[in-house]
Amino acid sequence: MEVIYIAGGCLWGVQAFIKTLPGVVSTEAGRANGTSPTLASAYDGYSECVKTEFDPSIVPVAKLMGHLFEIIDPYSLNKQGEDVGEKYRTGVYSEKPEHLQEAMAFLKAREDFDAIAVEVLPLTNYVRSAEEHQDRLAKHPNDYCHIPNEILNRYQKGNVK
Repeated sequence: MEVIYIAGGCLWGVQAFIKTLPGVVSTEAGRANGTSPTLASAYDGYSECVKTEFDPSIVPVAKLMGHLFEIIDPYSLNKQGEDVGEKYRTGVYSEKPEHLQEAMAFLKAREDFDAIAVEVLPLTNYVRSAEEHQDRLAKHPNDYCHIPNEILNRYQKGNVK
């Protein structure tokens, strides 16, 4: 199993979505690549993300990227849906250079590469979110989520492309 950190706006919906993917073993809501070791002040530059443990023989990084592109606007900088701010930026972070290379290859293969606002960076730090944010949409299904319900429902029923 391997670990990658995926940011796609508000982490509640991203976690609910990612945990439905075949090959994903576990998820954890958190924050990545901030400027301080803790969430001391307005997230200190952190990006909301989902720590994703996955089996690369079932769902390689490029496939994870394809799924991510189904739930984000890849051209939007620091905004997904109604969520606005640096903490809602999109990105992929990893401690493994090969993950970053595969993610970057996915982006570069797109003809609109120059317009894409998705970060691909080494993981510099990670902080687990509070328990109230773990599996938030499962606990509170009526909370706001930028991912359209029809996409979440389709994936939750196993109708994965």
